[in-house]
Amino acid sequence: MAQPGAGSAVTAGAVLQLVRQKDELEARIRACYELLRDSGVGPDEPLVDAEGFPRADIDVYRVRAARHSIACLQNDHKALMKQVEEALHQLHAREKEKQAKDQAEALAEALSQSQGQGQGLAQPQAFARVNAVTPESPASVSGLQVDDEIVEFGSVNVHNFQNLQNIATVVQHSEGRPLSVTVIRNGKKVHLGLTPKRWAGKGLLG
Repeated sequence: MAQPGAGSAVTAGAVLQLVRQKDELEARIRACYELLRDSGVGPDEPLVDAEGFPRADIDVYRVRAARHSIACLQNDHKALMKQVEEALHQLHAREKEKQAKDQAEALAEALSQSQGQGQGLAQPQAFARVNAVTPESPASVSGLQVDDEIVEFGSVNVHNFQNLQNIATVVQHSEGRPLSVTVIRNGKKVHLGLTPKRWAGKGLLG
């Protein structure tokens, strides 16, 4: 998978293409989880009975294949998310603050439209909800709103989220650099560019 920006300037179109690839990977991961659910077995449930023989109530080969696919696809997803973040960093580094904000808004709108074309897939699972946004804060400037359900915050998602310290760690290591944030708002997936930074209020987000 070629990484946009290797030896050339990153464009908003290149970032959009990476995000579409990310959405396709997520759809394939969800399909594998649905296969496991339809088979009546979880991602970590034993595939042998009490006597050590393959379970007769499930298609062991099919379940093993689905689990292997999930592991591979999640590794690909992690690598792709790193590319998305690096591409966003390069994109915003070339723009003044207002220009970068305008471009992030245009990108978010284009992504919302691409999601609207949809593939009939279920919404991704959120791991947190925004209960307050301080006016004029970095979070407010990025477009984050109260009641937004956070699906992805940088590299944090429902699969690796443990507690709010995960988000705090990402914020601390990303001061002054834009983060890719995905939320569910009014039933639709919205992509935002959020740059943690010092401002008049407390914290780096507000």
